[in-house]
Amino acid sequence: QVQLVESGGGSVQAGGSLRLSCAASGYTYSNTWMGWFRQAPGKEREGVAAIYTGGGKAYYADSVKGRFTISQDNAKNTVYLQMNSLKPEDTAMYYCAAGGWNGVDHPLVSYEYDYWGQGTQVTVSS
Repeated sequence: QVQLVESGGGSVQAGGSLRLSCAASGYTYSNTWMGWFRQAPGKEREGVAAIYTGGGKAYYADSVKGRFTISQDNAKNTVYLQMNSLKPEDTAMYYCAAGGWNGVDHPLVSYEYDYWGQGTQVTVSS
């Protein structure tokens, strides 16, 4: 049974940092895509960052480039999202996703992913 368990969310002031973690289990972690998505109330889910577990290629949304970093620990089947210089507009539920066993065309688009975690809330106050 595939499980993606996120952790690390919380409340911070603008300019602060958080690191999200996503522990994956129940499938072959290597050579797949892992993505972080977020959804704010009343808004569509958007891709934030994605990484290919087989080679470390990473993609970022323009809104987070230079502030967020996606990384992974293959030994732990875990992907991380380091978020620095947080802004109030980063407030959202953050979701981890896994997929792309046959490759992906658009790593930051949700339909490329088959499995999703339950999400972790990030709140940034001004």
